[in-house]
Amino acid sequence: MQKSKNIIVILGHPNSESFCNHLAETYKKASIESGHKTTILKLGELKFDPNLHLGYKDGNNQKLEPDLVKSQELISQANHLVFVFPNWWSSMPGLLKGWIDRVFLPGFSFQYQKNSPFPLQMLKEKTARIIITMDAPTWYYKWVNGAPGLKLLKKGTLEFCGIKPVKVTLLSNIRGSSPNDLAQYSQTVQKIGSQGA
Repeated sequence: MQKSKNIIVILGHPNSESFCNHLAETYKKASIESGHKTTILKLGELKFDPNLHLGYKDGNNQKLEPDLVKSQELISQANHLVFVFPNWWSSMPGLLKGWIDRVFLPGFSFQYQKNSPFPLQMLKEKTARIIITMDAPTWYYKWVNGAPGLKLLKKGTLEFCGIKPVKVTLLSNIRGSSPNDLAQYSQTVQKIGSQGA
């Protein structure tokens, strides 16, 4: 019997009626039915300034809004993070990037160390799954565009903060997909959710 996990699903699509929202809800339902504790964070419903006005310089006193404080609490409590978002301009929606900028702060997710190029990773012992929907074929996203949005989140953020392993699910040709294709994508996510993976 698999061990129960505390899971947070981050919906990076600003539209709560999108196919990404459907996939996030599908993952949540399947994981809860399998005994996991799962919460969805729908970024489009949060109230926060996505701009980190002073960057990560010392003395940055930009106060975290209550929804961002809650975001950090959910991440701290979670064993597993699931990101669901669309591929926009080979990256991610600006809302998701802004949330990452404001939430994955020094002192919470990592800490620079004196005389070392390597940060102290503060989110170890956590795992993640990235689910990206796209209109382009997967091969085009990977080999022509170089999968920049995936690399940004997987290597530049999650692994940088100590989250490993980070598994990936790419769902392609959404715009041209038939109802049967979309149903198969839903079944794929349902299976992943039931495994808490």
